[in-house]
Amino acid sequence: MVKEYEFKRIEEELLKEWEEKKLFKTEEDREKEKFYVLEMFPYPSGRIHMGHVRNYAIGDVVNRYLRMKGKNTLHPMGWDAFGMPAENAAIKSGVHPAKWTYENIDYMRNELKRLGFSYDWDREIATCSPDYYKWNQWIFLKMYEKGVAYRRSAVVNWCPHDLTVLANEQVIEGKCWRCDTPVVQREIPSWFLRITDYAEQLLQDLEQLKGKWPEAVLTMQKNWIGKSIGATVKFPVENSTQVIEVFTTRPDTLFGVSFMALAPEHPLAVELARGTEQEEEVESFVQKYLTMPTKERNIVEEKEGVFTGRYAINPLTGEKVPIWIANYVLWGYGTGAIMAVPAHDERDHQFAKKYGLPIKPVIKPPEGDWDFEEKAYEGEGILINSNGFDGLPSEEAKEKITAELEKKGIGRKTVNYRLRDWNISRQRYWGTPIPIIYCENCGTVPVPEEDLPVLLPENVEFTGMGNPLEQVEEFVNTTCPKCGKPAKRETDTMDTFIDSSWYFLRYCDPHNDKMPFDREKADYWMPVDLYIGGIEHAVLHLLYSRFFTKFLKEIGLVEVEEPFTRLLTQGMVLKKWIKIEKLLEILGVDENITIDELKEKIQRLKDGKG
Repeated sequence: MVKEYEFKRIEEELLKEWEEKKLFKTEEDREKEKFYVLEMFPYPSGRIHMGHVRNYAIGDVVNRYLRMKGKNTLHPMGWDAFGMPAENAAIKSGVHPAKWTYENIDYMRNELKRLGFSYDWDREIATCSPDYYKWNQWIFLKMYEKGVAYRRSAVVNWCPHDLTVLANEQVIEGKCWRCDTPVVQREIPSWFLRITDYAEQLLQDLEQLKGKWPEAVLTMQKNWIGKSIGATVKFPVENSTQVIEVFTTRPDTLFGVSFMALAPEHPLAVELARGTEQEEEVESFVQKYLTMPTKERNIVEEKEGVFTGRYAINPLTGEKVPIWIANYVLWGYGTGAIMAVPAHDERDHQFAKKYGLPIKPVIKPPEGDWDFEEKAYEGEGILINSNGFDGLPSEEAKEKITAELEKKGIGRKTVNYRLRDWNISRQRYWGTPIPIIYCENCGTVPVPEEDLPVLLPENVEFTGMGNPLEQVEEFVNTTCPKCGKPAKRETDTMDTFIDSSWYFLRYCDPHNDKMPFDREKADYWMPVDLYIGGIEHAVLHLLYSRFFTKFLKEIGLVEVEEPFTRLLTQGMVLKKWIKIEKLLEILGVDENITIDELKEKIQRLKDGKG
C-alpha cells in the first residue's frame, strides 16, 4: 500500500488524460445556457507569477462549477504578445522579438497547463500572429472608411540622440532611459481614433453596468470621460485680430476675470509676445516647458508664469486683462487657455497672490462672509459686482449670462469632455503595422483588404536608434494601389491596446480566416458574463474595449453594446521583496532568492566571506 500521496505522478496522469480527451473544449450549443468566463490575458514576459495565479484560479473555479451545473461555458486563454519589452530585449541581447515572445509563450503555456486550469486550448490566440493582427488592420480600415481613424500631428517625447519617440516610462528625470540625453517635446504626424465621438454613449451606457461593475471602476471611467457643461467665451486680443477662446464651467464668474492664462504649448504663447519687452522671457519660459517630458509636464508642484506684454478684452465688461503664460494650464484640455478668476478658483488664487494680480469677488456665499484675500471661494452662491446680474443665484446666472453671450455672438453653450482622441501611432517595430500607403500622386491610400495582412518584416536591425521599420527598404518601398507608381508604407505600428480591445471577440471564432469572427458565434457567446482582472485596467483597456464593441456594433459585426456584463477586480499581489529591493541590489541578488539563501548570503557578509 502506498503510504504517501504521489501528487506529481497523479497530477501528470490526470493532466495528460484531460488533454487527450479535450475535456474543456467548447462548442456552441443552443440547447444549453451559455456562460462566458474570461480572465484578462497575460503579456508573455516569460514567467507566471502569483498575480496571474490568483486571477486565473478564480476563473478556473467559476468555470468548473458552472460546467458541473450543466452550463455551456467558454473559458479561453491567449497572449497579449506585442509590446516594448520584447523590443527592449532585442536591443539589449540581440534576440529577435518574435523568438523571445514565442519562447516565452511556450514556457508560460506549459506552466498554465501544469497548474491544470480548465482552458479550451483549441481557442488559443497570440496577438503577434499575422492570423490575429490581420484583423487589427481590417478593423482599422473600417474605422478609416467611417472617418473614425484619421491622421494629424501630436506632441511626443523625443530623444535627439537615439532619434526615437519615448513612452513616458522611458523618460527618467527628464532624460532618455538608455542614453541619458535630455528629452524634448516634438510634433510628429500620428494616427488617431475618434473615440471622442463616442464619449456621450460611453458615459450614458455606464448606467447599464451599475451593480455589475465595481463602483470605483464606474467612477474612474466617468471621471476619465469627464463631461462638463459650460460656455465657450471669445476674448479679443487688444490691438489685434486674434481672439482667445476659453471654455468655462463657471460663466457666472465672468465679471471676476482679472487675467488670462495660456498653456506654454498654445500657438499664441510666443506670437503674442513678439515685439514686446517680454519676448525673450516668454520664449525662454515656453521652451522650458516644450522640452519637459509629458509625464512631468502634467504634474505641477510650483505654479510659474510669465506676462506676455499683451492684453485681452473681457467681452462682457470691456475691461483690459493681462495675458499670461502659466504652467498650470495644460494644452490638450479645453482650449489650452483659461479666464482666470482668482476669487473663485484656488489655482488662479495662488497664481494671483504670487504675481500680485487683482482678486475680484463676484460670488458671495449664501450665508456668512468670506476672506477672498486669504482663499478662493469655489462654491456657488449669489452674484455680486456683476452689473445687471447681481443678486442672482449661480445656477440661474450661468444660464442667463450664457444666453447673453450667445445673443451678442461672443460665446455659446458648450458640452466639453476630458476624454481625448486616442493616439495609436507607435514608432516601434513590435506591433501591428498600420495599413496605410503614402503616394505623391494619390496622397494617403489605405491598403486594399485583399492585400492584408501587411506583414512585419523579420530582417530588422535593433540598434535603439530610430524606428527599426524605417530602415527596412523592402518594407517601406511599395507601389500605390491606386495608380501603381512608387510609394511608401506607413512605418508606425499600432498601440498594443488595440490588440486587447477586441480579443474577447476573436475567442468566439479564433480560426476564422475570412472575418475577424463569425457574427452568429459572437452573438451566441457575447457578452462576456464574468470578466476578471486587475483594477489597474479600470480606465484605458476597459474603455477602449467598450469603444471597439460600440464601433463593431455600428458596422454590424456584433449585437451587444457592452462587452462585459460583470467585472471582478481581484486585487493586487505584492512582490515578495517589495520593501527591500535596494538591499537585494546591494547584495547582488534578485527577487528569486529564497529566504534561506538570503540569510546565508547575509551571514557570509557578516563573517567577511563575501
